[in-house]
Amino acid sequence: MTAANKDLVARAIAAQARAYAPYSKFHVGAAIQISGQVFEGANVENASYGLAICAERTAIFAAVTSGARDLEAVAVSTTSSPPSSPCGACRQVLLEFAADPTKVIVTAVNPAGEHRSWTLAELIPDGFSGRELP
Repeated sequence: MTAANKDLVARAIAAQARAYAPYSKFHVGAAIQISGQVFEGANVENASYGLAICAERTAIFAAVTSGARDLEAVAVSTTSSPPSSPCGACRQVLLEFAADPTKVIVTAVNPAGEHRSWTLAELIPDGFSGRELP
C-alpha cells in the first residue's frame, strides 16, 4: 500500500467513527482523493430508510460542492470481514467523476487490518456514463 493510500485509509477509518447508523449499526467511513484534494464522508441513516446516504456519496458530494471533480482514489472503512466494497449506487456516482475508471483504485478496509482493492472499472464494468446520452 502506498503512503498516499495509507493516508486515505486512515482518513476513512477516522470518518467511520463519525457515521450516524442507529438503525443498521453498520458504520461506514470513506475518504476520496479528487482533484488532488482529500474529502471524507460517513454514512448517515434516517428513520425513513430510503433517505439514508452512504459514506462514499457523502464524500463525493462534499468534493463536488468544493469544485473538485477528477476522482483519483477511494478508501472505504467498514466493520465487515472481508471489508465491504461500495454499493451499486455509490459505484455509479464514483464512475460519474472518474475520467478513467481503470486508473481509480478503490480500497476497502476493516478494523482487523484486512484490506481489498479493485479498480473502479472492475467494480462497475460497462457502467452507465454520459457518453451514452445524446
